[in-house]
Amino acid sequence: MADLKEGSKAPDFTLLTDAGEKLKLSSLAGKNVVLYFYPKADTPGCTKEACSFRDELPRVETNNAVILGASPDPVAAVAKFKNKYGLNFTLLADEDHAVAEKYGVWVEKTNYGKTYMGVERSTFILDKEGRIARIFRKVKVDGHTEEVLAALAAL
Repeated sequence: MADLKEGSKAPDFTLLTDAGEKLKLSSLAGKNVVLYFYPKADTPGCTKEACSFRDELPRVETNNAVILGASPDPVAAVAKFKNKYGLNFTLLADEDHAVAEKYGVWVEKTNYGKTYMGVERSTFILDKEGRIARIFRKVKVDGHTEEVLAALAAL
């Protein structure tokens, strides 16, 4: 499991986007990046979080920032999720959860007495130099977008 800290260099990666195109994180140098990991497309909490980011994207952009949402879903599932809710930012398909592992958010979870591996809802705010400015772990959806906006404003 990754032991990332605020101030450290964000691990670079290349993933397929909702459009099936490759996106390399380092290609976004010069912009702030809100990289959030969510467990599964089109589930209640993930939908609420994505729609909140969608609705606040203009405020995010005033901080020279882009949003990237990553989940272990395949490209077809993230594309369907994006289209269904009119999401105006890029979703990434981390099917083999390699990026989630790099960021330390692929963890053991328990639900209804069953233990399994999955994504811990987390957000990383990366500065223009690709360093981790803020880490939010075990995110609660309500109020999270405001936390992210405040962190971006502080960069």
